[in-house]
Amino acid sequence: MIQVQPLFAFAVVAALLTIVPGIDTSLVLRGALTRGHRYGFATAIGICCGALVWGVAAAIGASALLAASELAYRVLTLAGAGYMLWLGGSLICKSFRRGADAAAHDLPAMRTTDSLGRAWLVGFGTNLLNPKVGVFYLATIPQFIPAGTSPALMGVALAAVHALLSIIWFAVIILATAVVSRWVGRQRAVRIIDRITGTVLIGFGVKLAAFPH
Repeated sequence: MIQVQPLFAFAVVAALLTIVPGIDTSLVLRGALTRGHRYGFATAIGICCGALVWGVAAAIGASALLAASELAYRVLTLAGAGYMLWLGGSLICKSFRRGADAAAHDLPAMRTTDSLGRAWLVGFGTNLLNPKVGVFYLATIPQFIPAGTSPALMGVALAAVHALLSIIWFAVIILATAVVSRWVGRQRAVRIIDRITGTVLIGFGVKLAAFPH
């Protein structure tokens, strides 16, 4: 049985984590600004799905491996760092390759079903390959599971609370991008956003590889 009080207590901690600017916020903001609201929401949903996977893993004890095994943690850390470096480098290279005509046709083209699926995968992969998300859940979720309740069920419920708060926060960010939508329509603005986001991703990747803990 799920108890409500631990959910509210965890919500406070999760809310503070959610509003702290990070790689997730950067990806959602970049997607919404350069590809539209649907792309931003698809990225946000992917991020939340990744968080749910980590929540389930923490609940059933699978992510305990990351805390117990330095090798397992390091391998996942390097995989996550490599993914972020690749993603950031791709954005920067793409921004330099994109010409005037390509930029003009790129924005509407990225609103297709396939591009939304790719946005989901980017969000999902970024969150899933970030071991610090798993460690966060491992460190916090057990503290909010009362005795006598199902650890797996409560773990999923706690992760769902975090996902819901994240979606609300991301929705605020995405809807706020309408204020600068005209400016973003310019190809130069799109290139700038891609370069900034790419630089942020590379920075996170380097930090994750050099300082894994």
